[in-house]
Amino acid sequence: MKNTLTRLRKFNKIICISLPVILSILLVRMQSLAHRELSPPECRVKKWNIPVSLTAENQNVFTQKQKAVLIQRLPVTCCQGDTSCLDEVLYGEIPDKKALVSAIARSLQYLQTTNAVAAYQNYQVTEIKRDRVIKSLKRFRELLLKTNSATELHQAIEREFVLYQSVGKDTKGSVLFTAYYEPLYAASRVPTAQYRYPVYRLPPDLNSWSKPHPTRKELEGVDGLQGAKGKLRGLELFWFRDRLEPYLAQIEGSARLQLPDGTQTTIGYAGNNAYNYKSIGRELVNDGKLPLEGITMPIILNYFREYPQELNIYIPRDRSFVFFQENHGEPAQGFINVPLTAERSIATDKSLMPPGALALIHTSIPFVNPTGKMEERIVSRYVLDQDTGGAIKGAGRVDYFLGTGKLAGDRAGVTVSNGQLFYLLLK
Repeated sequence: MKNTLTRLRKFNKIICISLPVILSILLVRMQSLAHRELSPPECRVKKWNIPVSLTAENQNVFTQKQKAVLIQRLPVTCCQGDTSCLDEVLYGEIPDKKALVSAIARSLQYLQTTNAVAAYQNYQVTEIKRDRVIKSLKRFRELLLKTNSATELHQAIEREFVLYQSVGKDTKGSVLFTAYYEPLYAASRVPTAQYRYPVYRLPPDLNSWSKPHPTRKELEGVDGLQGAKGKLRGLELFWFRDRLEPYLAQIEGSARLQLPDGTQTTIGYAGNNAYNYKSIGRELVNDGKLPLEGITMPIILNYFREYPQELNIYIPRDRSFVFFQENHGEPAQGFINVPLTAERSIATDKSLMPPGALALIHTSIPFVNPTGKMEERIVSRYVLDQDTGGAIKGAGRVDYFLGTGKLAGDRAGVTVSNGQLFYLLLK
């Protein structure tokens, strides 16, 4: 989200971290898709990888100075009975088409801007041009609205579209997926004995600060309460009750705030101090405080609830720092300056991936079942690439936006899986 949700996506106005970082970015456990017995192995994993023949061909086409991050291929043909191949929720009991149509409209809005023109003039995959992305979005929307089943939509895509698959982190197409969300916190516009921990506006003179910029510790102190003694004086935007909450808001890149008078507002990413994010979850593991095996965001949060004094040890180790702006209740926005859509927006490295484009993700996502327990399902989802993030670097990373509030946060906190990422373009 401008993340903006940039969650330490933070870098370009978004997560805009958003920059695209994510509570889940704190996670250090990865899971394989191969453990789900939904269909034969060749349907579950192998056919989604980049074909060996295309990998070899790619190596011949591109020079050593310019390595491809996206490889053209035909759409994946679904195995019979493999429901994970289809975006079935689009045609479920509660159709999800409206949200996807809205996300498409927002991408089309962005693609008419001068920022989009500039982004695609310099885009490294020469076959992926802004006009082609626009036409692809419009045609996909037509197919989405007139088809009556996920199978019918998939068959139409096989006829009319080609896919550009991310080479991933291993040149075979394997991409690490995490998730982020917009948290809801209690906050105040004025400091009180209860509300002591601030978030800050973007310093108007940030561009004139000497480099390297001050670190988090230098800006707000070890305890997070020393900002008024230095460069952040007078830039306080809102105050929180808990030391961890403004830090998590910086990771997510945005937040919805519940004020004492009962009203709500929102804050979003406005800038950062140009340091890379360092995971405090990883630091806990390195110090032997938590085991690497099975670590999740809820486990990290529970640790700090039990040992709150250690926040002053671990938060300062992350030198990155995010500044905010008040968005007055507007939805969380992504790097391309359009509102994000729950379950339909993703964040990627925008130095590599096409902004605003239509994508297909295939990965394992946690859901709450009827008994209230979390379970993972391998799914395919059509999404729009509308965000980025400071921790979202390279062709092997995707951050999936899950929405606002506690349930979205619970799911984001345990989302860590391997999958594949494809962009859809008309033939």
